[in-house]
Amino acid sequence: MKKALVIIDLINDIVDIKGKIPSCAEQVSTHHIIHNTNIAIQWAKENNIPCIFVKVGFQPSYLELPHQSPMFGKAQQYRALELGQWGTEFHPDLNVTKHDMVITKSRVNPFYNTALDSVLRANTITDVYFCGVSTCWAIQSAVRDAHDRDYCVHIISDACTSATEQEHQRSLAMLSRIATLHQVKTLDI
Repeated sequence: MKKALVIIDLINDIVDIKGKIPSCAEQVSTHHIIHNTNIAIQWAKENNIPCIFVKVGFQPSYLELPHQSPMFGKAQQYRALELGQWGTEFHPDLNVTKHDMVITKSRVNPFYNTALDSVLRANTITDVYFCGVSTCWAIQSAVRDAHDRDYCVHIISDACTSATEQEHQRSLAMLSRIATLHQVKTLDI
């Protein structure tokens, strides 16, 4: 069994109250998601488990933006999720370093049109641990896709959140049928 930790979308536009689309900011703060994610990152690094940071973002031209998408369609109008700007930087309290692997996605699913699967397979990863935002969108999409790619899937439930606690819990209940749920205190630190 070889593990990887995948941290999704903990970027300023989404998780900081000053972000352009701070849908998860309140829940991230209330439930200490950045702190819990940092504990998971520490666990991973102490156990030589690769950490892969994923962020959603678009080039300043927004050419890769799905304009018809109800979720992303207005990003260009508001200059949200623009790569190279403060909004697509990882939250300043997140323990990401310049040596960490960063993958940029242009859709909800971090496997779609990215190198994520190639990186996992090149490193013979069998077990993928997910955390980040939002549980009901990117985490759910990633977990379902990873499951169908035959990875053993794990969710660090107290290092994830959604816009509401109800959405978060509903997603975890569904995903528990295809993934193992953990809390940071139960990781073998």
